[in-house]
Order: sequence, then C-alpha cells, then structure tokens
Amino acid sequence: MDVGVVDPAAVLDGTIEPRDEVRRASSIEPDASVIRHVEQHLEARRETIARFFGVELSDREGAGFLRYATGGFYAPHRDRVADASWPGAIRRTVAVVIFLNSSLDGEPKGDFRGGTLRLFEHGRVVDVQPRQGLLVAFSADLLHEVTEVQDGTRDAIVDWFYGT
Repeated sequence: MDVGVVDPAAVLDGTIEPRDEVRRASSIEPDASVIRHVEQHLEARRETIARFFGVELSDREGAGFLRYATGGFYAPHRDRVADASWPGAIRRTVAVVIFLNSSLDGEPKGDFRGGTLRLFEHGRVVDVQPRQGLLVAFSADLLHEVTEVQDGTRDAIVDWFYGT
C-alpha cells in the first residue's frame, strides 16, 4: 500500500469522480504480483461465500485497494446501484471487505482510531471494528458506511462478486 500509485477514490453518482463531501479516501494501485495474490485468495473463497448467502456467483469486479487517512470516511451508501457510468455496479451481489490493519478501537495493537465499517441491517446498526486479516462479506444492497478515521491510516481491500 505504501508504494502503489495513489489516486483519489471515486464515487458512482451519474459519473465516476471523487466527491470529498461523500467519500474521503485514496485508491491504491499496488504491484501486479500483489493484485494476483489477492485475486487468488478471493477466488478461493467464492464457494464458501456463495453457500453462506445461498446464491450462485459468477465473476468478480476485481480487487480494489483503499486507504483512509485521518479524516477519511465514506458516507452511507449501497454498492449495488444502477448507474450508467459503471454498468457492472447493478450486477454486484456480495460485497467483500478485507482489513489490512486493525483499529485501536478493537485491538490494543491497532494502527488507527475510527474507521468502523457500519452496516445498517433490518433497523439495527452493526459496527464491525477493523481487525487485520478479517474478511467481511455482506449483501451489496445493504446500506453501509465507513466512519471517520480519527487518527492514523486504515487500509482495506474491497471487491464484489456478481450474481448469475
């Protein structure tokens, strides 16, 4: 994450462009060998994730590497959307987040504060404290957010499995 090419993370909303009032994060393009390694591990989880959700999954969108520095956040949103600027977004069935480091809010040896993955599920709020290596999968239709990182840097990988 520290040596990859850095760009502002974009928001789908009729266009694909950064919007700091909605999302403050960076998209990192790591070395191709890192991407291949992550892609192999995500593919190895496909059947387990499909069984858990009781769905058939086809291809994936492709791993994205995200960095949220102090002040970074992503306002409540859904990952499955009908948007002409990214037609594949409507095919998103299962969202996957893999945390690359841990929050001090959940682990004494964490790297940052805040940056909670907040899921809004059936009238209740479920907060997931980032823990290094934890994979979280949820319906791409589910409203969710990343709360503001108070101090430090939160790194994660995201991807979406498409339904058949």
